[in-house]
Amino acid sequence: MTISPEQLSELYRQACEVDVQAFKPGNVSVYVDGHDMTVADFRTSAKVSAEPLCNPDYSLGEKIYYAVKATREAVGCNTNLGIILLCAPLIQAASHKHSGLTLRQAVSKVLIESTIDDADWVFKAITLASPGGLGSSDEQDVNEKASVTLLEAMKIASEKDRIALQYLTGYKDIFNFSVLRYNEGFNRWGDRNWAAVAVYADMLSQFPDSHIERKYGDQYSEMVATKMARLSEELSKTDNPEQIKPLLFCLDQELKFYSINPGTTADMIVATVFTAFLEDLNQ
Repeated sequence: MTISPEQLSELYRQACEVDVQAFKPGNVSVYVDGHDMTVADFRTSAKVSAEPLCNPDYSLGEKIYYAVKATREAVGCNTNLGIILLCAPLIQAASHKHSGLTLRQAVSKVLIESTIDDADWVFKAITLASPGGLGSSDEQDVNEKASVTLLEAMKIASEKDRIALQYLTGYKDIFNFSVLRYNEGFNRWGDRNWAAVAVYADMLSQFPDSHIERKYGDQYSEMVATKMARLSEELSKTDNPEQIKPLLFCLDQELKFYSINPGTTADMIVATVFTAFLEDLNQ
């Protein structure tokens, strides 16, 4: 079935709303602010970025640039660069998907067909967002004009950035891991927000967060993995996740005490929920 820009926009905003409703320790949520950002910032960012992301007349790179620009103008900080980078190919794939292709196949097609022009728009978007620790390498610098396709640029960045790695692997972490875990949690509890928390805990217990590691190296990687493994275990044992809120508040305080923000993993959660929504629509 063909998905309209209006449907895509609504599903994207819903996925962003799950992100702030889910109590993900170390991140901004309706339970706790942090890192000089508020829930209102994230909600505004989702609203203003939805239109350019879902504009059918924009190329992949233009979607990303204009979504980042709209966000920057609305909230004045980088709330959602990772979300935009992950969701734009999904939106492009869903809106141009040919019959017979799965969403996963369509995403891979979008990434393979990305251009140097797409990369140039994305470089401008990254420069505008000014994310911590991203930007330059010996091969490509986002402050200069791109000379490789977007996929090739992401390949260069993939060793230190898990979002770039998704481009390189056709969203393997999302399709092979996080969507399955999300669906499992949703089927168990009937709640999108708690399903998202479960994915977040599982991912952080197994994969270092590249936002944290760009800032601190591997200084906190083992600590975060250990704490999130405990959270995963508690979630796996309960039929009522509301009962583990005290643990979540405790973990959130600990992470924010050290200024630890698993931002990349939070971005992956939005893309996971959005992917689950798109796949449900196509069933």
